[in-house]
Amino acid sequence: MLKKFMQRLSGRGIVLFGSGLAALIFGFILVGIGRHRAGSLDTQDMAARWAANGRASQISCFFSRESGITADSIISFEHALDKALEEASIVSESENANARLWADAYSAMGKITIQSNRASMEVQAVGIGGDFFLFHPLKLQSGSYFSGNDVMKDYVILDEDAAWQLFGSNDIAGQYITIRGVPHIVAGVIEREEGRLAKAAGLQSSVAYVSYETLSEYGTDYGLNTYEIVMPNPVSGYAKQYVAEHIGVAENEVEIVENSTRYRLSSLFKLLMQFGTRSMNGKAIIYPYWENIARGNEDILGLLLIFALLFFLYPAVLLLIVLIRAWKRRTWTARSVWLSIRDKIDRLRERHWAAQKRRKEKKSAGAGEPKAPKKPKKPKEPKEPKAPRTPKKPKAPKEPKMPRKSKESKVRKEPKASKEPKPSKGPVGMQKQEQDKAEDSLELL
Repeated sequence: MLKKFMQRLSGRGIVLFGSGLAALIFGFILVGIGRHRAGSLDTQDMAARWAANGRASQISCFFSRESGITADSIISFEHALDKALEEASIVSESENANARLWADAYSAMGKITIQSNRASMEVQAVGIGGDFFLFHPLKLQSGSYFSGNDVMKDYVILDEDAAWQLFGSNDIAGQYITIRGVPHIVAGVIEREEGRLAKAAGLQSSVAYVSYETLSEYGTDYGLNTYEIVMPNPVSGYAKQYVAEHIGVAENEVEIVENSTRYRLSSLFKLLMQFGTRSMNGKAIIYPYWENIARGNEDILGLLLIFALLFFLYPAVLLLIVLIRAWKRRTWTARSVWLSIRDKIDRLRERHWAAQKRRKEKKSAGAGEPKAPKKPKKPKEPKEPKAPRTPKKPKAPKEPKMPRKSKESKVRKEPKASKEPKPSKGPVGMQKQEQDKAEDSLELL
Protein backbone atom coordinates (compact mmCIF):
# COMPACT_ATOMS: atom_id res chain seq x y z
CA MET A 1 0.00 0.00 0.00
CA LEU A 2 2.83 2.39 0.90
CA LYS A 3 4.62 1.44 -2.30
CA LYS A 4 1.57 2.34 -4.40
CA PHE A 5 1.24 5.61 -2.49
CA MET A 6 4.89 6.50 -3.15
CA GLN A 7 4.52 5.66 -6.85
CA ARG A 8 1.66 8.13 -7.13
CA LEU A 9 3.75 10.95 -5.61
CA SER A 10 5.81 13.31 -7.71
CA GLY A 11 9.41 14.22 -6.86
CA ARG A 12 8.27 17.25 -4.88
CA GLY A 13 5.65 15.18 -3.09
CA ILE A 14 8.24 12.59 -2.07
CA VAL A 15 10.47 15.33 -0.63
CA LEU A 16 7.59 16.86 1.34
CA PHE A 17 6.44 13.46 2.59
CA GLY A 18 9.97 12.50 3.69
CA SER A 19 10.59 15.79 5.44
CA GLY A 20 7.24 15.60 7.23
CA LEU A 21 7.95 12.06 8.40
CA ALA A 22 11.42 13.06 9.60
CA ALA A 23 9.98 16.03 11.51
CA LEU A 24 7.44 13.75 13.17
CA ILE A 25 10.15 11.32 14.24
CA PHE A 26 12.32 14.13 15.65
CA GLY A 27 9.34 15.44 17.57
CA PHE A 28 8.79 12.09 19.25
CA ILE A 29 12.52 11.83 20.01
CA LEU A 30 12.40 15.20 21.79
CA VAL A 31 9.35 14.10 23.76
CA GLY A 32 11.22 10.97 24.86
CA ILE A 33 14.25 13.02 25.92
CA GLY A 34 12.02 15.33 27.91
CA ARG A 35 10.30 12.45 29.70
CA HIS A 36 13.68 10.96 30.56
CA ARG A 37 14.95 14.23 32.00
CA ALA A 38 11.76 14.78 33.97
CA GLY A 39 12.15 11.39 35.67
CA SER A 40 15.88 11.64 36.27
CA LEU A 41 15.71 13.91 39.34
CA ASP A 42 15.09 11.91 42.50
CA THR A 43 14.50 15.10 44.45
CA GLN A 44 11.29 15.72 42.49
CA ASP A 45 9.55 12.32 42.58
CA MET A 46 9.24 11.65 46.30
CA ALA A 47 5.43 11.40 45.96
CA ALA A 48 5.74 8.53 43.47
CA ARG A 49 8.03 6.67 45.85
CA TRP A 50 5.80 7.39 48.83
CA ALA A 51 2.42 6.36 47.36
CA ALA A 52 2.20 4.20 44.26
CA ASN A 53 -1.51 5.02 43.82
CA GLY A 54 -0.68 8.66 43.00
CA ARG A 55 -2.74 10.06 45.90
CA ALA A 56 0.17 11.89 47.52
CA SER A 57 1.87 15.16 46.74
CA GLN A 58 5.34 16.55 47.40
CA ILE A 59 5.44 20.21 48.42
CA SER A 60 8.55 22.35 48.85
CA CYS A 61 8.67 25.72 50.64
CA PHE A 62 11.59 28.12 50.20
CA PHE A 63 11.87 30.94 52.75
CA SER A 64 13.59 34.26 52.73
CA ARG A 65 15.92 35.23 55.57
CA GLU A 66 13.28 37.57 56.98
CA SER A 67 10.56 34.89 57.08
CA GLY A 68 11.19 34.10 60.76
CA ILE A 69 10.67 30.36 60.28
CA THR A 70 12.29 28.16 62.94
CA ALA A 71 12.46 24.49 63.88
CA ASP A 72 9.81 25.11 66.54
CA SER A 73 7.52 26.56 63.85
CA ILE A 74 7.93 23.34 61.86
CA ILE A 75 7.01 21.24 64.93
CA SER A 76 3.84 23.31 65.48
CA PHE A 77 2.89 22.83 61.82
CA GLU A 78 3.37 19.04 62.14
CA HIS A 79 0.99 18.84 65.13
CA ALA A 80 -1.63 20.90 63.29
CA LEU A 81 -1.31 18.64 60.24
CA ASP A 82 -1.92 15.49 62.30
CA LYS A 83 -5.07 17.02 63.76
CA ALA A 84 -6.34 18.21 60.36
CA LEU A 85 -5.87 14.79 58.75
CA GLU A 86 -7.65 13.12 61.66
CA GLU A 87 -10.61 15.50 61.39
CA ALA A 88 -10.79 14.87 57.63
CA SER A 89 -10.83 11.10 58.29
CA ILE A 90 -7.76 10.61 56.10
CA VAL A 91 -6.11 7.41 57.24
CA SER A 92 -3.30 5.23 55.94
CA GLU A 93 -4.29 2.53 53.42
CA SER A 94 -1.17 0.48 54.10
CA GLU A 95 -1.34 -2.93 55.76
CA ASN A 96 1.55 -1.86 58.00
CA ALA A 97 0.15 -0.60 61.28
CA ASN A 98 3.15 1.72 61.74
CA ALA A 99 2.87 3.31 58.29
CA ARG A 100 2.99 7.11 58.30
CA LEU A 101 0.64 9.42 56.46
CA TRP A 102 3.31 12.00 55.81
CA ALA A 103 7.05 12.66 56.06
CA ASP A 104 8.92 15.95 56.09
CA ALA A 105 12.38 17.49 56.24
CA TYR A 106 13.87 20.93 56.68
CA SER A 107 17.31 22.30 55.97
CA ALA A 108 19.52 25.36 56.12
CA MET A 109 22.56 26.40 54.11
CA GLY A 110 25.81 27.61 55.66
CA LYS A 111 29.52 26.94 56.09
CA ILE A 112 31.59 24.94 58.57
CA THR A 113 35.27 24.19 59.12
CA ILE A 114 36.15 20.49 59.34
CA GLN A 115 39.44 19.19 60.71
CA SER A 116 41.04 15.72 60.68
CA ASN A 117 44.45 14.44 61.74
CA ARG A 118 45.64 15.05 58.20
CA ALA A 119 44.07 18.38 57.09
CA SER A 120 41.53 21.10 57.75
CA MET A 121 39.11 22.69 55.28
CA GLU A 122 36.11 24.97 55.06
CA VAL A 123 33.17 23.48 53.17
CA GLN A 124 29.61 24.32 52.26
CA ALA A 125 27.29 22.83 54.82
CA VAL A 126 23.69 21.68 54.72
CA GLY A 127 22.17 21.50 58.19
CA ILE A 128 19.35 18.99 58.05
CA GLY A 129 16.35 18.01 60.17
CA GLY A 130 13.72 15.32 59.72
CA ASP A 131 13.97 12.76 56.90
CA PHE A 132 16.19 14.80 54.62
CA PHE A 133 17.81 11.83 52.89
CA LEU A 134 14.39 10.34 52.18
CA PHE A 135 13.78 13.31 49.88
CA HIS A 136 17.40 13.41 48.68
CA PRO A 137 18.66 9.84 48.13
CA LEU A 138 22.23 10.80 47.31
CA LYS A 139 24.49 8.09 45.93
CA LEU A 140 26.56 6.58 48.72
CA GLN A 141 30.12 5.40 48.10
CA SER A 142 30.48 4.08 51.63
CA GLY A 143 28.67 4.15 54.97
CA SER A 144 25.03 5.08 55.44
CA TYR A 145 22.66 8.00 55.94
CA PHE A 146 21.60 9.49 59.25
CA SER A 147 18.33 11.13 60.24
CA GLY A 148 17.76 14.56 61.63
CA ASN A 149 15.45 12.94 64.19
CA ASP A 150 18.29 10.91 65.72
CA VAL A 151 19.00 11.62 69.36
CA MET A 152 22.71 11.94 68.68
CA LYS A 153 23.47 15.02 66.59
CA ASP A 154 27.16 14.33 66.00
CA TYR A 155 26.99 12.65 62.59
CA VAL A 156 28.35 14.05 59.36
CA ILE A 157 28.32 12.93 55.70
CA LEU A 158 31.08 14.15 53.40
CA ASP A 159 31.33 14.22 49.63
CA GLU A 160 34.16 12.33 47.94
CA ASP A 161 36.33 15.42 47.45
CA ALA A 162 36.25 16.33 51.15
CA ALA A 163 36.93 12.70 52.10
CA TRP A 164 40.03 12.56 49.90
CA GLN A 165 41.38 15.84 51.22
CA LEU A 166 40.79 14.93 54.88
CA PHE A 167 41.65 11.21 54.85
CA GLY A 168 42.97 10.30 51.41
CA SER A 169 40.24 7.67 50.94
CA ASN A 170 36.52 7.25 50.31
CA ASP A 171 36.09 4.34 52.72
CA ILE A 172 36.13 6.34 55.93
CA ALA A 173 32.78 5.46 57.56
CA GLY A 174 33.22 5.44 61.34
CA GLN A 175 36.23 7.82 61.31
CA TYR A 176 36.19 10.99 63.42
CA ILE A 177 36.49 14.63 62.42
CA THR A 178 36.23 17.70 64.62
CA ILE A 179 34.13 20.82 64.14
CA ARG A 180 35.38 23.62 66.42
CA GLY A 181 37.01 20.98 68.55
CA VAL A 182 33.85 18.86 68.92
CA PRO A 183 34.26 15.29 67.62
CA HIS A 184 31.80 14.10 64.98
CA ILE A 185 31.45 10.65 63.40
CA VAL A 186 31.66 10.26 59.63
CA ALA A 187 28.46 8.32 58.81
CA GLY A 188 29.17 8.00 55.08
CA VAL A 189 30.66 9.38 51.89
CA ILE A 190 28.51 10.43 48.92
CA GLU A 191 29.20 10.97 45.24
CA ARG A 192 28.86 14.62 44.32
CA GLU A 193 26.61 15.47 41.42
CA GLU A 194 28.40 16.48 38.24
CA GLY A 195 27.37 18.42 35.18
CA ARG A 196 26.85 21.94 33.95
CA LEU A 197 23.64 22.48 35.92
CA ALA A 198 25.14 21.09 39.14
CA LYS A 199 28.15 23.39 38.98
CA ALA A 200 25.99 26.39 38.14
CA ALA A 201 23.66 25.50 41.02
CA GLY A 202 26.46 25.76 43.60
CA LEU A 203 28.15 22.36 43.67
CA GLN A 204 31.51 23.59 42.44
CA SER A 205 33.06 23.03 45.89
CA SER A 206 32.93 20.37 48.61
CA VAL A 207 29.75 19.83 50.63
CA ALA A 208 29.15 18.35 54.08
CA TYR A 209 25.80 17.33 55.57
CA VAL A 210 25.40 17.81 59.32
CA SER A 211 22.51 18.11 61.73
CA TYR A 212 20.75 21.46 61.86
CA GLU A 213 21.83 21.82 65.49
CA THR A 214 25.50 21.33 64.57
CA LEU A 215 25.33 23.98 61.85
CA SER A 216 23.57 26.43 64.14
CA GLU A 217 26.06 25.96 67.01
CA TYR A 218 29.39 25.43 65.26
CA GLY A 219 29.01 26.90 61.79
CA THR A 220 27.79 29.91 59.84
CA ASP A 221 24.01 29.55 59.51
CA TYR A 222 22.12 31.49 56.83
CA GLY A 223 18.82 30.54 58.42
CA LEU A 224 16.32 27.75 57.82
CA ASN A 225 15.38 28.24 54.18
CA THR A 226 13.77 24.98 52.98
CA TYR A 227 10.88 22.83 54.17
CA GLU A 228 9.76 19.73 52.24
CA ILE A 229 6.80 17.45 52.89
CA VAL A 230 5.04 14.54 51.22
CA MET A 231 1.45 14.14 52.38
CA PRO A 232 -1.95 12.81 51.25
CA ASN A 233 -3.55 14.64 48.36
CA PRO A 234 -7.12 13.30 48.12
CA VAL A 235 -8.13 16.15 45.81
CA SER A 236 -5.93 17.85 43.24
CA GLY A 237 -4.27 20.89 44.84
CA TYR A 238 -5.34 20.02 48.41
CA ALA A 239 -1.82 19.51 49.77
CA LYS A 240 -0.39 22.70 48.29
CA GLN A 241 -3.32 24.79 49.48
CA TYR A 242 -3.13 23.37 53.01
CA VAL A 243 0.60 24.07 53.31
CA ALA A 244 0.19 27.60 51.95
CA GLU A 245 -2.56 28.39 54.46
CA HIS A 246 -0.96 26.84 57.56
CA ILE A 247 2.82 27.23 57.20
CA GLY A 248 2.59 30.53 59.04
CA VAL A 249 4.73 32.68 56.73
CA ALA A 250 3.68 35.73 54.73
CA GLU A 251 3.14 35.12 51.03
CA ASN A 252 5.90 37.51 49.94
CA GLU A 253 8.43 35.67 52.16
CA VAL A 254 7.91 32.14 50.82
CA GLU A 255 7.85 30.35 47.47
CA ILE A 256 5.73 27.18 47.42
CA VAL A 257 6.29 24.58 44.69
CA GLU A 258 4.35 21.39 44.03
CA ASN A 259 7.16 19.11 42.89
CA SER A 260 4.81 16.30 41.90
CA THR A 261 3.31 18.27 39.00
CA ARG A 262 6.04 20.73 38.00
CA TYR A 263 7.14 18.71 34.94
CA ARG A 264 3.69 17.92 33.60
CA LEU A 265 2.70 19.24 30.19
CA SER A 266 0.22 21.73 31.64
CA SER A 267 2.84 23.09 34.04
CA LEU A 268 5.38 23.49 31.22
CA PHE A 269 2.85 25.43 29.14
CA LYS A 270 2.32 27.77 32.12
CA LEU A 271 6.09 28.14 32.33
CA LEU A 272 6.22 29.18 28.66
CA MET A 273 3.50 31.75 29.30
CA GLN A 274 5.72 33.24 32.03
CA PHE A 275 8.58 33.75 29.60
CA GLY A 276 10.27 37.05 30.34
CA THR A 277 8.79 37.42 33.84
CA ARG A 278 10.00 34.16 35.42
CA SER A 279 13.40 35.64 36.32
CA MET A 280 11.79 38.72 37.87
CA ASN A 281 11.71 37.53 41.46
CA GLY A 282 10.89 40.18 44.04
CA LYS A 283 11.34 37.78 46.95
CA ALA A 284 14.65 37.68 48.82
CA ILE A 285 14.93 33.90 48.56
CA ILE A 286 18.16 31.94 48.12
CA TYR A 287 17.35 28.58 46.58
CA PRO A 288 19.35 25.49 47.61
CA TYR A 289 21.39 23.78 44.93
CA TRP A 290 18.82 20.99 44.29
CA GLU A 291 16.08 23.54 43.58
CA ASN A 292 18.39 25.48 41.25
CA ILE A 293 19.01 22.22 39.34
CA ALA A 294 15.26 21.54 39.20
CA ARG A 295 14.52 25.05 37.90
CA GLY A 296 17.24 24.71 35.27
CA ASN A 297 15.69 21.41 34.25
CA GLU A 298 12.34 23.18 33.90
CA ASP A 299 13.84 25.66 31.47
CA ILE A 300 15.39 22.87 29.40
CA LEU A 301 12.09 20.97 29.30
CA GLY A 302 10.27 24.12 28.24
CA LEU A 303 12.75 24.58 25.38
CA LEU A 304 12.37 20.94 24.34
CA LEU A 305 8.61 21.41 24.34
CA ILE A 306 8.89 24.40 21.97
CA PHE A 307 11.06 22.46 19.49
CA ALA A 308 8.81 19.40 19.72
CA LEU A 309 5.76 21.55 18.95
CA LEU A 310 7.53 23.04 15.92
CA PHE A 311 8.49 19.59 14.65
CA PHE A 312 4.89 18.41 15.10
CA LEU A 313 3.50 21.56 13.50
CA TYR A 314 5.31 21.02 10.17
CA PRO A 315 3.73 17.62 9.30
CA ALA A 316 0.40 18.90 10.64
CA VAL A 317 0.47 21.80 8.14
CA LEU A 318 1.42 19.40 5.31
CA LEU A 319 -1.44 17.11 6.25
CA LEU A 320 -3.84 20.05 6.32
CA ILE A 321 -2.76 21.11 2.81
CA VAL A 322 -3.26 17.56 1.52
CA LEU A 323 -6.71 17.41 3.06
CA ILE A 324 -7.71 20.75 1.53
CA ARG A 325 -6.57 19.65 -1.93
CA ALA A 326 -8.32 16.33 -1.53
CA TRP A 327 -11.50 18.16 -0.49
CA LYS A 328 -11.45 20.28 -3.59
CA ARG A 329 -10.98 17.23 -5.84
CA ARG A 330 -13.22 14.95 -3.90
CA THR A 331 -15.46 12.45 -5.64
CA TRP A 332 -16.96 11.25 -2.42
CA THR A 333 -19.47 12.48 0.12
CA ALA A 334 -19.38 12.50 3.87
CA ARG A 335 -22.09 9.84 3.93
CA SER A 336 -20.15 7.48 1.66
CA VAL A 337 -17.01 7.88 3.78
CA TRP A 338 -18.99 7.25 6.94
CA LEU A 339 -20.58 4.14 5.47
CA SER A 340 -17.20 2.86 4.31
CA ILE A 341 -15.64 3.41 7.73
CA ARG A 342 -18.55 1.72 9.46
CA ASP A 343 -18.33 -1.22 7.07
CA LYS A 344 -14.62 -1.63 7.78
CA ILE A 345 -15.25 -1.43 11.52
CA ASP A 346 -17.91 -4.12 11.26
CA ARG A 347 -15.53 -6.35 9.29
CA LEU A 348 -12.79 -5.85 11.87
CA ARG A 349 -15.21 -6.75 14.64
CA GLU A 350 -16.26 -9.90 12.82
CA ARG A 351 -12.63 -10.91 12.34
CA HIS A 352 -11.90 -10.22 15.98
CA TRP A 353 -14.86 -12.28 17.15
CA ALA A 354 -13.93 -15.12 14.78
CA ALA A 355 -10.34 -15.07 16.05
CA GLN A 356 -11.54 -15.12 19.66
CA LYS A 357 -13.81 -18.05 18.88
CA ARG A 358 -10.93 -19.98 17.25
CA ARG A 359 -8.65 -19.28 20.21
CA LYS A 360 -11.27 -20.51 22.65
CA GLU A 361 -11.78 -23.67 20.62
CA LYS A 362 -8.02 -24.32 20.49
CA LYS A 363 -7.71 -23.64 24.21
CA SER A 364 -10.51 -26.02 25.09
CA ALA A 365 -9.06 -28.70 22.78
CA GLY A 366 -5.58 -28.24 24.29
CA ALA A 367 -6.89 -28.49 27.83
CA GLY A 368 -8.55 -31.83 26.99
CA GLU A 369 -12.00 -30.63 27.63
CA PRO A 370 -14.70 -32.94 26.29
CA LYS A 371 -16.40 -31.75 23.20
CA ALA A 372 -19.87 -30.46 23.59
CA PRO A 373 -22.45 -33.23 22.92
CA LYS A 374 -24.22 -33.04 19.64
CA LYS A 375 -27.74 -31.90 19.71
CA PRO A 376 -30.14 -34.89 19.55
CA LYS A 377 -32.00 -35.23 16.35
CA LYS A 378 -35.62 -34.44 16.48
CA PRO A 379 -37.79 -37.60 16.38
CA LYS A 380 -39.70 -38.07 13.19
CA GLU A 381 -43.34 -37.32 13.51
CA PRO A 382 -45.47 -40.46 13.10
CA LYS A 383 -47.29 -40.65 9.85
CA GLU A 384 -51.04 -40.49 9.98
CA PRO A 385 -52.55 -44.02 9.78
CA LYS A 386 -54.17 -44.82 6.53
CA ALA A 387 -57.89 -45.16 6.60
CA PRO A 388 -58.94 -48.84 6.83
CA ARG A 389 -60.16 -50.35 3.63
CA THR A 390 -63.81 -50.99 3.53
CA PRO A 391 -64.30 -54.76 3.80
CA LYS A 392 -65.71 -56.46 0.77
CA LYS A 393 -69.20 -57.71 1.04
CA PRO A 394 -69.19 -61.43 1.83
CA LYS A 395 -70.39 -63.58 -0.96
CA ALA A 396 -73.67 -65.28 -0.38
CA PRO A 397 -73.10 -68.94 0.57
CA LYS A 398 -73.81 -71.36 -2.20
CA GLU A 399 -76.55 -73.80 -1.68
CA PRO A 400 -75.11 -77.19 -0.70
CA LYS A 401 -75.07 -79.69 -3.50
CA MET A 402 -76.92 -82.79 -2.96
CA PRO A 403 -74.42 -85.51 -2.02
CA ARG A 404 -74.15 -88.44 -4.31
CA LYS A 405 -75.43 -91.68 -2.98
CA SER A 406 -72.55 -93.84 -1.75
CA LYS A 407 -72.40 -97.58 -2.03
CA GLU A 408 -73.09 -97.85 1.70
CA SER A 409 -76.17 -95.85 1.33
CA LYS A 410 -77.12 -98.14 -1.41
CA VAL A 411 -76.42 -101.16 0.81
CA ARG A 412 -78.01 -99.70 3.91
CA LYS A 413 -81.30 -99.19 2.45
CA GLU A 414 -84.18 -99.42 4.68
CA PRO A 415 -86.46 -102.28 4.02
CA LYS A 416 -88.93 -101.46 1.46
CA ALA A 417 -92.36 -100.98 2.63
CA SER A 418 -95.03 -103.15 1.36
CA LYS A 419 -95.63 -102.47 -2.20
CA GLU A 420 -98.47 -100.31 -2.90
CA PRO A 421 -100.14 -100.39 -6.04
CA LYS A 422 -98.47 -98.14 -8.60
CA PRO A 423 -100.47 -95.16 -9.37
CA SER A 424 -101.54 -94.81 -12.80
CA LYS A 425 -99.48 -92.80 -15.06
CA GLY A 426 -101.03 -89.55 -15.50
CA PRO A 427 -100.53 -86.12 -14.10
CA VAL A 428 -101.52 -87.12 -10.68
CA GLY A 429 -99.29 -90.13 -10.67
CA MET A 430 -96.28 -88.17 -11.81
CA GLN A 431 -96.66 -85.70 -8.98
CA LYS A 432 -96.83 -88.57 -6.53
CA GLN A 433 -93.55 -90.06 -7.73
CA GLU A 434 -91.64 -86.77 -7.45
CA GLN A 435 -92.91 -86.26 -3.94
CA ASP A 436 -91.67 -89.66 -2.90
CA LYS A 437 -88.22 -89.05 -4.32
CA ALA A 438 -87.94 -85.79 -2.36
CA GLU A 439 -88.85 -87.48 0.89
CA ASP A 440 -86.28 -90.22 0.30
CA SER A 441 -83.50 -87.63 -0.19
CA LEU A 442 -84.39 -85.79 3.01
CA GLU A 443 -84.18 -88.97 4.97
CA LEU A 444 -80.68 -89.66 3.67
CA LEU A 445 -79.53 -86.28 4.79
